[in-house]
Amino acid sequence: MNKVKYLLTYRYAEIIHDLTVEFTKAYLLGHLSTLRNLSNLKGKADYRQVDQMNQAARSGKQNIVEAVGQSQTSKSGEIKLLGVAKASFEELLSDFEDFLRQNDLEIYPKNDPRITKFRQIAFRLSDLRNLSDLGNLKEKPKLIGNPQDDANFLLTLCHQETFLLDRQIRAAEERFVKEGGERERLYAARKKRRGY
Repeated sequence: MNKVKYLLTYRYAEIIHDLTVEFTKAYLLGHLSTLRNLSNLKGKADYRQVDQMNQAARSGKQNIVEAVGQSQTSKSGEIKLLGVAKASFEELLSDFEDFLRQNDLEIYPKNDPRITKFRQIAFRLSDLRNLSDLGNLKEKPKLIGNPQDDANFLLTLCHQETFLLDRQIRAAEERFVKEGGERERLYAARKKRRGY
């Protein structure tokens, strides 16, 4: 199995990406609005916003993959790409806040019992026991079923992801300071070979 799938940040990123695509189809393109009776949502389909949100979710996930790929050869590259991933999820977080605000929907406070429930769902979905032998999620993420809960669920996931990425970046920075990067290791190997 690809080692990136063992990373908690990657599993959260995959869940966020999949649910963001579902969310934008349901609430921003209006494909499911007749099924979900969402006539109270403001505005019409905004294809640019849909594309930006889906791209932010995809970019966050893909930059984690790329960072893991660079981790063996460039610690500074790894740190930079993890920072780009975090910025993508922060952008997405802002989009979900905008959606809630612009549609006069509630943003749940972090101590709300519904947020606790969302965190529990995220924990269950992202747990290593939910990975198949090929590294795919056995239980697939699903939206809750109404725009307010769904946006708050994704907002919660984005908050958790940016927190986890911040910790991963700090750990990578500490390793870089302690061990150096590839350039430093090559320089030390050349010095040793030349007998300095």
